Amino acid sequence: MNTKFIHLLYVPTMACNMQCRYCYLEDHTVDTLRGGDCLETLQYAIAKFREADVVPFNISLHGGEVTTLQEREFHDLIQYISSYYQKNRELITDAGFRVGHPHIKTNLYGLDRHIETIREFNVSISGSLDLPLSLHDKYRVTKGGEGTLERILDNIRLLEEIPDKKKVSATIFREHFEQLDQIIEDIRFLDRNTCLDMNDFNFMIGFDYNSCGLLHHMSEEEQLIFYRRMHEAFDGTNLDAGVNGAWFDEFGPEYCTNCDNCGEKFFLLERNGDIYSCVRGQKNEDFYYGNIYRDTVDNILKTAARKIFQNHNRQPFPEECARCAYLYLCKTGCPFVKNVYGSGKSYTCLLQQQMYRDRGYAPDASADETAYEYVTKMRLEEPEKYLPAKTSAEYPALEQIIAQDAKLQYIYDSGVFELDVDGDRYPLISQILRKSREILYLTPISTVKLRMKKHMLQEECDYPENNALYLMLLSGDLVTYGDEGRTKQRHIATHQIYKGVLDHSGDNEEEWYVYDISGLLREYAKEYATGSPNNLLCTTTELRDCHYRKQENNAYYHIQAINLPFQNIEFYYLTLEQKNDKEAFHEF
Repeated sequence: MNTKFIHLLYVPTMACNMQCRYCYLEDHTVDTLRGGDCLETLQYAIAKFREADVVPFNISLHGGEVTTLQEREFHDLIQYISSYYQKNRELITDAGFRVGHPHIKTNLYGLDRHIETIREFNVSISGSLDLPLSLHDKYRVTKGGEGTLERILDNIRLLEEIPDKKKVSATIFREHFEQLDQIIEDIRFLDRNTCLDMNDFNFMIGFDYNSCGLLHHMSEEEQLIFYRRMHEAFDGTNLDAGVNGAWFDEFGPEYCTNCDNCGEKFFLLERNGDIYSCVRGQKNEDFYYGNIYRDTVDNILKTAARKIFQNHNRQPFPEECARCAYLYLCKTGCPFVKNVYGSGKSYTCLLQQQMYRDRGYAPDASADETAYEYVTKMRLEEPEKYLPAKTSAEYPALEQIIAQDAKLQYIYDSGVFELDVDGDRYPLISQILRKSREILYLTPISTVKLRMKKHMLQEECDYPENNALYLMLLSGDLVTYGDEGRTKQRHIATHQIYKGVLDHSGDNEEEWYVYDISGLLREYAKEYATGSPNNLLCTTTELRDCHYRKQENNAYYHIQAINLPFQNIEFYYLTLEQKNDKEAFHEF
C-alpha cells in the first residue's frame, strides 16, 4: 500500500466562552455532547486511519474553543498528540514533513486555565484578534456582552516564557479596512509590547458568510489598497519579513485554498466523529465527508475528493482564469468561498496576482496547456475547448515533424525517462510537448534516482561506449542575453554519465538504468532559485547532437523547438522546514 499523509483538524468541543457578534458558527457554539471522552474520538480516528495506511502528519486542535475543556481533558489531549508525534516522528519526517509541537487555535480568552499544560508540552499557539483593537472589544465579546481585549492581553503576557510559536491572525472586512491607519498603529503596538511574533502574523480577508449582517466584504480593489498600504508602512522595517511573507501567505500557492482538490489532504474531525473539509465547510452538508465511527476510511476519502470536485463545478470555469498566466498557482481558489459568492474565481484574485508578481513567481509561458490540464482534471467542461491552438497553419506542426522522423521520436519519447523520488515515480516528458507543469518538492534527504531505458544509449549511436546520459540543470532565475535578447532560464550545470558507469549501478533493472543523482542535486543546492521552480532535463549525448542537426536542417523544426525540447521535470529544492510550509494548511 502507498501511505497517504493528511492534515487533521480536531474539534474536541463546540462550546465557546465568547459570543463574537459575527461568528460563522452562529448557534453551534454549544457543546451538546454530555459525558464521554473527547480523547477517545481522536484515538479511535487515528487508529482507524492508520489501519487504512493514512497518517496525519499534523494534528491541530480547533473549536468551538478548545480552552473551554476541563483542565484534565485538555492536558490528556495535548499529551496524546505530543506522544503521537514522538512515536511517528521518523515516519512523518521521512515523508518530508516537519514534526512540531502540539498546536491549538484559540480566542486566547481562557488561555490562563491551561498555561501549565501549555508550558509542559511547549504548545504552539495561534490566537485570534480583531484589528484595530478598538473593534475587537466591539465585536469579540463574552456571552454577557462584555469586552475581552484586556483579559486576552493579560493572557498573552503569560506566554512570554513559552519558546514555541506565539502568533495571532486577524480577519479584515470593510469595517476594519476603513481604519487602516489604526490597524498599522496596533500592529506596531503588539510588536513593541507583547511577546507575539508579529513577523509570523496572518491576515485573512473576510467574506460574506454568517456575519449576521454586521460586517461586509472588501472589494477586490480595496483588498489591493489594503495590501499596498501594509507594504508602504512595513517594507524595510523590522517587520519586513512578515509583510513580505507570513502576513499574506494565505493567498500564496502553498495553502489549501490553492490546491487542485483539497479533499485529498485536508480534514476536520468533530468530537461526535463527523468529518468535514475544514472550518469553512464545518456544519455544511456540501462539505460533509462522513463519520469516522460509521463509515470506512476509503469511503470518507472518496467522498472528500468527489465533493470538492462537485463544489468546484457548481460555478462555471471563468474564461479569464483559462487565460490567466497564474492559474498554475491559484487553481481558482477555495470552492467554499466561490459558492458563497456565486463566482468561479478566487475572491482575492487581484491581490493574489499582485503578490505573485511581487514575490517573483513567473507567469506561466504555457498557460494554455495548464488550462487544458486543469480542465481535464478538475472541470466538467469539455476539455477539447481548451486544447492549445497550433501556432501557425503555414508550416507543419512539431508533432507532425516528429512523426516523420524516427530519430526525433527518441528525443520526445515520454516513456524512456523517469524520476524516482523516495519511491514515487514521475515520467519525464518533453517540456515543449507536455500539457501541464508538474512541480516536485525535493529536500537534501530526498533519494532521487534517474531511470533511463537501456536502449537509449544505442539509438542514433554507432559506438554506445562513447555515449552518455546527458543531464542539464537550469535555475528558475531568468537571464536575457545574445543578439536576439532572449530571456531564458539560467544554466547551472551539465553532467554526462557514460555507459560504463551506468552499467555498474547497483540499482539497475532488466530494461532500465537506475542511477542515484541525489548527491549531484545536493552539490548545486545553493544555486537553485527559491522563488520559482528549477528544471532538470535529460537526454543522451548523441540525441542532443541529433536535435541540433535537425535545427540546422529544418527551419520549421527550429522555430518550434527553439527552446530545449528534452524530457524534463521542474522542482523546488527546499529545507525540510520549507517543504513543510509548502504543504501547510492555514489555521483559520
